[in-house]
Amino acid sequence: MTPDAPSAHAKPQAVRAWFGRAGPLGSLRNQLLRWLLIPLLLLVALNAVSVYRNALDAADIAYDRSLLASTRALAERVSIVGGKVVADVPYVALDSFETDTLGRIYYKVTGIKGELVSGYPDLPPVPADVPRSEAYPALVRFYHAEYNGAPIRIAALLQPVYDDSMRGIALIQVGETLDARRGLSNQILFDTLLWQAGMLLAVAALVWFAVRLVLRPLMRLKSEVETRALSDLSDVDPTLVHKEVRPLVFAMNSSMGRLQSLIAGQRRFIADASHQLRTPLAVLKTQAEMALREFERGRGDPAALREIVQGIAATTNSTVHLANRLLTLARIEHGGEAAALAAMATTAPLSLRDIAQQVGLELAPRAVAKNIDLSLETGVDAQVRGQELLLHELLANLVDNALRYTPAGGNVILRVTPPTGARGALLEVEDSGAGIAETEREQVFAPFYRAAAALETNPGGAGLGLAIVRDIAALHGAELTLGDAANGHGLKVTVAFQAPA
Repeated sequence: MTPDAPSAHAKPQAVRAWFGRAGPLGSLRNQLLRWLLIPLLLLVALNAVSVYRNALDAADIAYDRSLLASTRALAERVSIVGGKVVADVPYVALDSFETDTLGRIYYKVTGIKGELVSGYPDLPPVPADVPRSEAYPALVRFYHAEYNGAPIRIAALLQPVYDDSMRGIALIQVGETLDARRGLSNQILFDTLLWQAGMLLAVAALVWFAVRLVLRPLMRLKSEVETRALSDLSDVDPTLVHKEVRPLVFAMNSSMGRLQSLIAGQRRFIADASHQLRTPLAVLKTQAEMALREFERGRGDPAALREIVQGIAATTNSTVHLANRLLTLARIEHGGEAAALAAMATTAPLSLRDIAQQVGLELAPRAVAKNIDLSLETGVDAQVRGQELLLHELLANLVDNALRYTPAGGNVILRVTPPTGARGALLEVEDSGAGIAETEREQVFAPFYRAAAALETNPGGAGLGLAIVRDIAALHGAELTLGDAANGHGLKVTVAFQAPA
């Protein structure tokens, strides 16, 4: 991995940051409610604005139609009498034009030549840029203005007038204050907000109830997991939750299964280890008590005392050897070396020949003491990727076993073969000992199991060497096989590594 490469947890952090949370995730119920109700609130607000604007447009159309009707009613009373434009507006009509229950109405009639015929002379004129209304067939224009300090809406209608002596176009203007429109607008706004608020509350209640109902299976799953006994690692029933959540339950069950296997392995290992350690510790205690009694007598035989101390030393060495192998096996089985191996996998390849030479030099004194010919056969070097300490432990265990179970005058061969074609490098240890019966070759990889021939040759062994070798080989992706030696008498252990990519 390069220094700029993102870490394994960078993507989930980026996703949480995009959703506005860089820390731990909070309540699922609250998040669902937020993601459902906040957009819904925005949509309701937009809908309320749209409904309000449409209602105002409808109100304006209705009031403009009423204003145009008043203008037309006034235009019907405009005529030409004696060569002059006149407006026959009775007093009752004038009173209705000037005032209304919701506001005031103003009018103005302008003759053919622009002269004031009737009405309010200072009523604002028609702006030049106001277009004719396309909603009505009449020549009418609508515009806003201000009159007597109040905003008004004015309809300006061009009305043809004529008689036998003259003809032309009169202008009739009728304006009304916006009090009625504002009152209607406020009422529309209030009704709209009231309706939308009620609808929002109803939808929020339904969403809250739906979210609570949908999350109820998760709460049941939580309660079941919480109320379980500490030793209960059985599978959780996936039918308790929805099918979208079942992959999570399956993953939990798989994780608990692996945990159960790990705990069972640990218990088995502890039981086996305590059984294996109990015998040498009992022997060591007996030997120490015998030596103590010899000292207490004050007349102990030096030769006997020396023999007891030598026995204590031998038992201690055997116990230390057993404890070291137990610790090595526990460390490998519990994955303590797996992370280190993954970290070492990107380093430079290791030389199998160098490792074999180092192990051979370390164990050569034992071979000489037992009169065993220990030799190394290697030509072209073979290189593999892995952890050097573990590979050294693997080969040291194989050579140690070979030296233990090979009689004096025998031979032990270390052989390193480079990869060829699709086959990877080979590491072989061959001896001329009693070997292992073919029926027992699968069982000897189990911790503390000892073959019959091994029990005869070395009764004090621990039965952990091949178990350690198997686990180290598995960590390196290598295949471990047991076979007969070349001469048919003895054991050949082959560690076949994967072919280089």
